[in-house]
Order: sequence, then structure tokens, then C-alpha cells
Amino acid sequence: MKTSSLIAAATLALGLCGLTQAAEEHKGHGHGDKAVAHPHEAKAQHGGVVSVVKDTNYELVTRAGEILLYVTDHGKAVDLAGATAKLTLLSGSKKEELTLTPGKDALQAKSDFAVAAGTKAVAQVAMKGQPAQAVRFSVK
Repeated sequence: MKTSSLIAAATLALGLCGLTQAAEEHKGHGHGDKAVAHPHEAKAQHGGVVSVVKDTNYELVTRAGEILLYVTDHGKAVDLAGATAKLTLLSGSKKEELTLTPGKDALQAKSDFAVAAGTKAVAQVAMKGQPAQAVRFSVK
């Protein structure tokens, strides 16, 4: 085996070991400003669709006459006092904008807008004293 082939094989083997270690180190950490979902964290607790932004889970639930947005951080409900949210629903050529207000355990709005499978939703959510976060959903 030529020296250059031996060096290439050794480099490849060390690189694969590094990838395995990086994958292990990836578990249980924050992503800073990046919006990255971890499947084990993105479970719907209220029957809605979930989007994860900066390790915060946002679950959009649509029911007859109301829309709810649950906010949790590592499985614990976030204090919604002083929170504000604007929700834009896009379904085909139809567009509706709603203001969500804090309720008992979710941001909410009353609406007779029919949210069907394929509806896209974008929420601008601002917790008290924090900048707004864009959260995107696709209703299944």
C-alpha cells in the first residue's frame, strides 16, 4: 500500500471516529440562535402540531371556534403573563390574521376560520420583555 493511500485511510478512520463522538456530544445541548427540532422534544401534548424554536416547544391546536398556542420549555409550561402573539393562517388563497391573548394555559383566539389539512400558519410570539420569535406550522 502506498504511503499516500495509508495516510488517506487513517484520516478517514479518524474522521469517522470524530463524527461518532460529535453525534454523542450533540445530545442534550442548546443551539443558540438556530431553530432546530429534536424529535424527542417535539411531542404534541394537546393534539396539535408542534414547532420548536430555540428549545421552546410551540403547539398549535385548532378547535371549532378557537385556536390555542401552548408554549413549553423542556416540558414545563411557560408563564404567559404579558405575552403577545399574532397568527397568520394561509389556506389556499385565503388569509386570516389573528391576535392571540394569554389564557389560562395557552395563547388563544376565538375564530370561525376553518383550519384544514395543509393550512400554513406563522406566529410572531413575544414573551414579556423578550423579542418576538417567528414560529411556523403546517397543519396535518
